[in-house]
Amino acid sequence: MSKIEINNITKTFSDVTALKNVNVNFEENHIYGLLGRNGAGKTTLLNLITGKMFPTNGEILVDGEQAIENDRALSKMYCMTELNLYPEKMRVKEAFHWSAGFYPQFDMEYANALCSQFGLKTNQKIKNLSTGYTSIFKIIIALSCGSEIVIFDEPVLGLDANHREMFYKELIQNYSSHPRTFILSTHLIEEVATIIDRVVIIKNGEVIMDDEVQNVLNLGCTVSGPAGAVDQYIADKKVLGVSTLGGLKSAYLLGQFHDIPNNLEMGKLDLQKLFIQLTNS
Repeated sequence: MSKIEINNITKTFSDVTALKNVNVNFEENHIYGLLGRNGAGKTTLLNLITGKMFPTNGEILVDGEQAIENDRALSKMYCMTELNLYPEKMRVKEAFHWSAGFYPQFDMEYANALCSQFGLKTNQKIKNLSTGYTSIFKIIIALSCGSEIVIFDEPVLGLDANHREMFYKELIQNYSSHPRTFILSTHLIEEVATIIDRVVIIKNGEVIMDDEVQNVLNLGCTVSGPAGAVDQYIADKKVLGVSTLGGLKSAYLLGQFHDIPNNLEMGKLDLQKLFIQLTNS
């Protein structure tokens, strides 16, 4: 099994620092959510991990080996990106055979079964696929490739709700039958919250959170009720943020509390709300 170590990575473009002293490990046998707002540095980090660009400073290790310009280390990873990197005139089935040439563990039988499941015709040319079916095509290759590290960068682009749900279920089933490292970079936090077991949040080029999802959710709570009562209760507490609707207010707090007045309600933080509050400023 494989793991990725990111040690003191900095990446600058002219006078812009996209990543600053990033330290994070992607351990084996986990499903990670890589989260961040637009421009936070997620795609830059993935491009560095997969060798598409080089860091300004720092090192990237795969199973203890330098990943930069190291075919053996890079061959342990597969990255599905938003871009279609396959020749447009190529047919789906030809792309499967082409991929199998690069990834010896590619499961052709599984790929064809997924095509039937998702309704993708293997005789179609890639250029004729809709946006949604282009994503499905790339998802199928990623799930079938057999790599020990599989990265999805915005995998559900153009997928309808049914196909997104099918993908999430298939990802869990795939992981259950073949545990390995999956990294999902996505904006659909609410949808993946129950799938990922670890979360890495990037803000302004820096990692601000790297932990198990359950630990993150246990960091705080929500308190809701009449605005005046909420304001009074949170006056001496660490507040991540608030939202107001009419005369009602919800506050997102760090910490767990048990002295809630009868006119207020306490709830659990959900990952999306926590993300919004942590990255809002």
